Amino acid sequence: MSETQTVAVPPARGAAQAVRRPRQGLSLLVIATAQLMVVLDATVTNVALPRIQEALRFSAANLSWVVNAYALAFGGLLLLGGRAGDLLGRRRMFVVGLLVFSAASLAGGFATSTGWLLAARAVQGAGGAIVAPAALSLIVTTFPEGRPRARAMGVYSAMSVAGGALGLVAGGLLVNYASWRWVLFVNVPFGVAAALAAPLVLAGAPRMAGRLDIPGALTGTAGVAALVYGLSGAATGPDGVSHWGDAKVVVSLAAGVVLLAAFGLVEARSRHALLPGRLLRDRARLGANLIMLGVGTVLFGVFFFLTLFAQEVWGYSAIRTGVAFLPLTGAVLAGSVVASTLLPRVGARPLLLAGTAGCAGGLFWLSLMTENAGYAGGLLGPILVTAAGLGLLFVPLPLVALAGVADSDSGVAASLLNATRQIGGAVGLAMLSTVAWTVTAGSTRAHGDHRHALVAGFDRAFAVAAGIAVLTLLVTIATIRKERR
Repeated sequence: MSETQTVAVPPARGAAQAVRRPRQGLSLLVIATAQLMVVLDATVTNVALPRIQEALRFSAANLSWVVNAYALAFGGLLLLGGRAGDLLGRRRMFVVGLLVFSAASLAGGFATSTGWLLAARAVQGAGGAIVAPAALSLIVTTFPEGRPRARAMGVYSAMSVAGGALGLVAGGLLVNYASWRWVLFVNVPFGVAAALAAPLVLAGAPRMAGRLDIPGALTGTAGVAALVYGLSGAATGPDGVSHWGDAKVVVSLAAGVVLLAAFGLVEARSRHALLPGRLLRDRARLGANLIMLGVGTVLFGVFFFLTLFAQEVWGYSAIRTGVAFLPLTGAVLAGSVVASTLLPRVGARPLLLAGTAGCAGGLFWLSLMTENAGYAGGLLGPILVTAAGLGLLFVPLPLVALAGVADSDSGVAASLLNATRQIGGAVGLAMLSTVAWTVTAGSTRAHGDHRHALVAGFDRAFAVAAGIAVLTLLVTIATIRKERR
């Protein structure tokens, strides 16, 4: 049908479309590069942590902040970054975010102290919080509804998931054959190139009327940051010691709840709300964000526990672990292609149902693994099923969350979806870690076999994650309408 319509247009319009198609391809390349860079950076440093600890003399307790500093800034500033794009111009903020991210990466690569590196990682997270919602909203404003937007969203979604797995591979290669500093330096040429290309290939958009909601920005950002900080420090560690009762954890979680409650009050009374209540009145949009909470748990849990399983149970090296994740990347890409092809024909609901069911089945299959299972027989099958389910989800979810959103709200709607994934990942990973390490500690005391105890703990975490995936399936049934969106 689309081919017939293209032939039937007047020559001037057809010529305009012919010019626009290569530009749309370049636009997608720039957006996808930026998204891949932001997502990849969440995992690329993981395999470099031992070298970073040795080089900069991090204590064992502080080493996790190389990851957490990025996650805190990224999750806490997403809503503010999305609204800034709406008010100041999405293309402009996209470029600003890329330059901030690249500069922080360069500074972090030259770090000679722990404070220097952690500050650079926090600024990287701030840059990512500006780039991520701008990239998603630029897809909505650049590609028309229907097949072009579905295909673009498929590429964007594939980058969102594949970046995590590719980060493990790239990190292992850079650490082994170059230096840990290159896990940061590698961002610079890609970020600068994307920032320079963006004004040439991305269409500009007028600024939206309104003002930045400073009270909402302060309470919302601080509330999310406090919540993520508390949850990051609350999870039970590998020694089986719970930190939920630690004073700093309790204070952080309480402060997060109070600040988020204050954020809700501020937003209800503000004429220029950072998170307008109208965005959550749509049942399908609310459902999409709730589903993304569950997806964040699944995504963070799969990468975290499978990485530990491969290295601590099977004794894989960092590079071999990264390579083991490559089929997951391929399955996500395949699922995204299928979803972008079927979405205009069947709508979002069947894809979301199939995706959540696939995730639940794959995670339950993972919960049956044993320490004696091989990669091909024990791990490959379930990660392919789980990854294919994720691929089916990541294309329709942003489209449902952004369907019918006014241009003035597209940035904050996009940032809300990213924020729910980050929060879902933080909450879910803290909960799954508590389950895993508690079971591991109990099994070690009972049987004395630490390797077997690790498997028991990881299997229990995968089983709980499967239960969360089932809940997302029920949310899909209850909230996503049958008609196409």
